Amino acid sequence: MTWLITGGAGYIGAHVAHAMTAAGERVVVLDDISSGIPERLPASVPLVRGSVLNAEAVARTLAEHEVTGVVHLAAKKQVGESVEQPLKYYRENVHGLTVLLQAVVEAGVKRFLFSSSAAVYGVPDLDIIPESAPCEPINPYGETKLAGEWLVRATGRAHGLSTACLRYFNVAGAATPGLSDTGVFNIIPMFFDRLTRGEAPRIFGDDYPTPDGTCIRDYIHVADLADAHLAVARRLTEADAAGDLTVNIGRGVGVSVRELADLVGEVTGHRIDPVVEPRRPGDAARAVASVELITKELGWTTSLDVREMVASAWEGWLLRHPDAAAK
Repeated sequence: MTWLITGGAGYIGAHVAHAMTAAGERVVVLDDISSGIPERLPASVPLVRGSVLNAEAVARTLAEHEVTGVVHLAAKKQVGESVEQPLKYYRENVHGLTVLLQAVVEAGVKRFLFSSSAAVYGVPDLDIIPESAPCEPINPYGETKLAGEWLVRATGRAHGLSTACLRYFNVAGAATPGLSDTGVFNIIPMFFDRLTRGEAPRIFGDDYPTPDGTCIRDYIHVADLADAHLAVARRLTEADAAGDLTVNIGRGVGVSVRELADLVGEVTGHRIDPVVEPRRPGDAARAVASVELITKELGWTTSLDVREMVASAWEGWLLRHPDAAAK
């Protein structure tokens, strides 16, 4: 059994590669290195530099490495950029998936795990979001993830693939400092960036119908997320796993933005009171996953809390910004 991980040199992809390799799975990575870092990968994992948009490169990789299952993580994922450049997002995220699935079908690969997102739900007015909640994405990024789910399931039904779609909530932390998120797009590194420049972290809106007025989100440690991929991949290899599985990946626990800001200040030693700015369009007051289905289907649960996410992310930040430590 050999798993191809597309986008495997990225932040999440590298964690998945390490988790699967450590568990004894054979892995090969396809990554165009537009945002990935080759040094993140285990030394034993072959890296093929290429895009899922390149049908020839995909087909060659599947054949040369005798791939029997695919974990598809390669995608563009910035919500704001997707609003500004929807054609880019549909090309990369939907057309790229189409090219990949065509190659998978032609190669006879029968297992496919798709990286989806809680963005498919949009802004449901629910305390806890189950997989059965209506999917009403509000931006092109979420639309491409929902379209991807449709495409994966339809291909699975038509060609006898065992498929899974994993709807991530808010991913944070790092298994080791060298695997940490190098971008400044998610909330924790955004807080780090402002604090280490002596600027107040920003909170967008404090008048939501929540206990402290700020948005509530479900944060999951990237190491737990990687373990979830391993659990689902192994489920897809079981003889009775034909069909499709769609599950939320979160902790089922909400943390407010203000609570997170306070925790970041405590962990980093940079205690600067946040500044409140106007709400951002489309931000839901609360977005917390129901995790009953994945627990029932796989017996999988998370093991790391938000403090561990912040602390591990901070170690990675200090590795790249050694002058950021609080004086």
